[in-house]
Amino acid sequence: MGSTAEMPFLDHLEELRWRIIWSLAAIIVGVGVGFVLVIKFNLLTWLQGPIMPYLKGHRLMNTHPGGGFSIMLSTSIMIGVVMALPVVLYQAWLFLAPALHRHEKKVVLPVIIGAVFLFVCGAALAWYFVLPMTLRFLTSMGDEAFDQMISATEYFGFATSLVLAMGAVFELPIVILALSALGLVTPKLLARFRRHALIGSYVAAAFITPGDAFFTSVILTVPLYLLYELSIVLSWLVFRKRQQADAATLHDDGVPA
Repeated sequence: MGSTAEMPFLDHLEELRWRIIWSLAAIIVGVGVGFVLVIKFNLLTWLQGPIMPYLKGHRLMNTHPGGGFSIMLSTSIMIGVVMALPVVLYQAWLFLAPALHRHEKKVVLPVIIGAVFLFVCGAALAWYFVLPMTLRFLTSMGDEAFDQMISATEYFGFATSLVLAMGAVFELPIVILALSALGLVTPKLLARFRRHALIGSYVAAAFITPGDAFFTSVILTVPLYLLYELSIVLSWLVFRKRQQADAATLHDDGVPA
C-alpha cells in the first residue's frame, strides 16, 4: 500500500528530472553553438559598436590574461540560453500540461510566446536606444579632463546588465497577468493606481538612464507606462474570463439532475 501511494510522486520526480536534463542539454548545445558563432562572426567586435564612437579611435582594454576568454564565454552563455529558451519552455510546458485544465492549456502557450516577445522588445529597446544614450552621457562626464580608456570586462558587464534589466522590466504585463489569474489584483485596482504607475514609470526610466537628459527619460517613460496599460487590459480579460467561468459553474450547479 505504501509503495503504490508513493509511486505517483516518484514518477512525478522522475519526469521532472528528465525535463531538467533535456533543458540543460539544450543549454549546453546552445552555448557550444554560441561559442562557434562568437568566433566565426567576430561578434565581440560587433557588440562593441555602441561604445566605439566615444573611444576616439582607441579600443577597449583587456586588463587580465583571461579577460578575452571570459568575455567570449559569458557572451556564448547568453547566446546559448536565448537559443535554448524555446526548448526549456517546451519542457516546462510538457511537465505542467497534465496538471492544467483545458482552458488553462489554451492560455499557457500564448503567455510563453508573449513573455519571450516582450523580453526581446525590451532588450532591443535597451540595445538600440537606451545604451547609446546612456553611454553618450556617461562618457561626456569629465571628457575634457580624462582619456576614455575603458575596460572590456567593465563595458560588457555594464551593457549586459542594462539589456537584461530592460528585458526584465518588459515582463511587467506577464507578471500582472499571473497575479490576476491568482486573484491577487483586479482591473479596478490597477486602474486606481494609474497616476502612481506614471510616476513609477518615470522613476524607472530615470534609473535605467542614470543622470541622462530629462527628454530621454520622458521618451523612455512612454513605453514603460504603455506596458502598465497593457497589463490592465490583460487583467480585465482574465477577470472577465473568470466571471464567465463562475457563472457557468453556478448555472451547472443549479440545473437539477
